[in-house]
Amino acid sequence: MKQLHKILVTGLFATLPALASAETLMLYTSQPNKDAQMTVDAFEKANPEIEVEWVRDGTTKLMTKLRAELSSDVVNPDVLLIADSVTMESMAKDGYLLPYLSPNRSQYDTSLFNKDGYYYGTKLITSGIVRHQRAPETPTDWSDLTKPEYKNQVAMPSPLYSGAALIHLATLTSEPTLGWDYYEALHNNKAMAQGGNGSVLKAVSSGTKPYGVIVDFLAIREAQKGAPLEFIFPKTGVSMVTEPVAIMKGAKNKDAAKKFVDFVLSKQGQQLVLDQGYLPARSDMPVPKGFPAREQIRLMDFNAAQTLKDNEANKQRFSDVFEG
Repeated sequence: MKQLHKILVTGLFATLPALASAETLMLYTSQPNKDAQMTVDAFEKANPEIEVEWVRDGTTKLMTKLRAELSSDVVNPDVLLIADSVTMESMAKDGYLLPYLSPNRSQYDTSLFNKDGYYYGTKLITSGIVRHQRAPETPTDWSDLTKPEYKNQVAMPSPLYSGAALIHLATLTSEPTLGWDYYEALHNNKAMAQGGNGSVLKAVSSGTKPYGVIVDFLAIREAQKGAPLEFIFPKTGVSMVTEPVAIMKGAKNKDAAKKFVDFVLSKQGQQLVLDQGYLPARSDMPVPKGFPAREQIRLMDFNAAQTLKDNEANKQRFSDVFEG
């Protein structure tokens, strides 16, 4: 925290208004520490009158902390930058978020932000298919993973463990050509659903399972480092986690929070996303190294509000199919 500057005048301390402490913005985020620090540093450089204090943890733990604070009528963060839109939808539904129509929203597909301005997606973390380079088959779509030649050959993250996998489940079961029949077919084909995306990466990299379902950047980054992996964007489309940003209704510094939202949605903020190796949500930005052209990536339809309603039922049905 910048200290209040004082000077000695005729034996008395007088405050210099021009050197008063900067505005303080409190950010709660689930970004990895390195990414969060990059975001904060860039924002402070662009807005030197604002100092950011931030708390970082996984989305589940962070939201448990925040909900506990809110139940005690304590609002610590001004702004949230967390993993998924379903969590944000829950916060909006419960009346905790401030609607804000950022001028930068015109550069985003309407599916990537709440129409009332409660939250905005800042990046696209898609789930697709990863293939070991020595695998005999090359899948091109989700349905391929249910074919006989893929039996007992597929690893996937469990939606009972991974938030991205739960969104993936909601997305694919809402797709008319897939639905719950697809997940039952995966189970019948002995697809292994266990742990998170890291478990899938380990299984496919080692060759334990030749194919897997995984978030894009994990597989693409490892391939660039020399791992024998290929990431495939299925023809039907990919599910997505959008790492949305939102302002708390009880924020103490709403003006600074609005500046933060505008910054992460700006070209400068989206360049940070690109530099960090993720696919920017903003439509006029290029893609990271190793990704196909933006127009070749088909995003599947996703309804955050409906997914929020269906989450518990989806978990139960998945458990019934894969563990029953």
